[in-house]
Amino acid sequence: MGTPEPAHAGLPFDPIDEAARQWATHWDGVAQMHAVTSLMRVQQVVIARLDGLLKPLGLTFARYEALVLLTFSSRGSLPLGKMGERLQVHPTSVTSIVDRLEASGLVVRRRHPADGRGVLAEITESGRELVERATAELVGADFGLGSLDDDRLGELSELLRPIRQSAGDF
Repeated sequence: MGTPEPAHAGLPFDPIDEAARQWATHWDGVAQMHAVTSLMRVQQVVIARLDGLLKPLGLTFARYEALVLLTFSSRGSLPLGKMGERLQVHPTSVTSIVDRLEASGLVVRRRHPADGRGVLAEITESGRELVERATAELVGADFGLGSLDDDRLGELSELLRPIRQSAGDF
């Protein structure tokens, strides 16, 4: 199943190409500006597609990622700080995500057994069931990347790896 086409007609020209043309008359770094603008636009497009697929399930992609992380943990729970590290988001973002998931009955907060001040987020059975449904939706829609085949997806991942590595992701 591919990604649906946008409901509106696109511009008769590529606005990023036009921005690069204009940029070149003023500054250097045209290739970098074009690449980063393209990357940011694709990120907006993909997140909008994923959030659109997940909205009927009461999720955003950020909340889905948190549930998946808890699903992958050996005990189904993690300290909030560790969740932030692994999701690579600010602690206040993790708190907000967990608040929403808890309000929906998808996670519960528990005191950390080894650290009385620490708090664990633990996925509930409802959370596990929703991860399965949401994952089926996302996989069925090729995670919003249906316009690329497996070879191109691998190339894209490898192309982005050095940027992630230089940022300290791993």
